Amino acid sequence: QMQLVESGGGLVQAGGSLRLSCAASERTFSNNGMGWFRQAPGKEREFVAAINWLGDITDYADSVKGRFTISRDNAKNTVYLQMNSLKPEDTAVYYCAARFRRLGVTRAPDEYNYWGQGTQVTVSS
Repeated sequence: QMQLVESGGGLVQAGGSLRLSCAASERTFSNNGMGWFRQAPGKEREFVAAINWLGDITDYADSVKGRFTISRDNAKNTVYLQMNSLKPEDTAVYYCAARFRRLGVTRAPDEYNYWGQGTQVTVSS
């Protein structure tokens, strides 16, 4: 059972930056595709970004493209989400997720097998 622990959330002003980290408990982390999702109050969970096992294929939601960057360090069992030019509408709980399949990327939450507890990101205007 893989465990995922997010960190790096917090309160930031609009236009600022944050870097989220997600540490995985398994040494087989490099076999997993990874994703970031977010959920704002009263809204459904939505896809943010995804990355394949090697880190050479990524995908982003249109709302974050050009502002957010997903990356991973398989030696550290960690995936990152660098968030720049943050906007108040980015305020949400951010979750990382892992999927068994390492090839390709997917936006579908049902394709992910493990989820972290989430970290709160609040962007003030």
